[in-house]
Amino acid sequence: MKDYSEKRDFQRMQVNSEIEITDSQGNRFTGVCRDLSAAGMQLHVERKVAVGEELQTVLRPTSDQFPPLETVCEVIRCEPDGEGFLLGTNISEVTR
Repeated sequence: MKDYSEKRDFQRMQVNSEIEITDSQGNRFTGVCRDLSAAGMQLHVERKVAVGEELQTVLRPTSDQFPPLETVCEVIRCEPDGEGFLLGTNISEVTR
């Protein structure tokens, strides 16, 4: 039996990088991608985002060796976190 730390289907990778976000109304804003897995991301943003909202994201690498990661994701959780909000998202599509 897996212990609790191994119950996730995909490992999380700590990122802590700026991410560009566009909501379904075309509003653009930035946040910080705190962690990333094959199925989702955890984002810290300054404004509340509705659960169920579809977001387009662009995560640019710190090196020119890799292309940006562009995704479409759905917000599944939005919780207050300090002076902003912590979003849990499911990645529905990797567009690049």
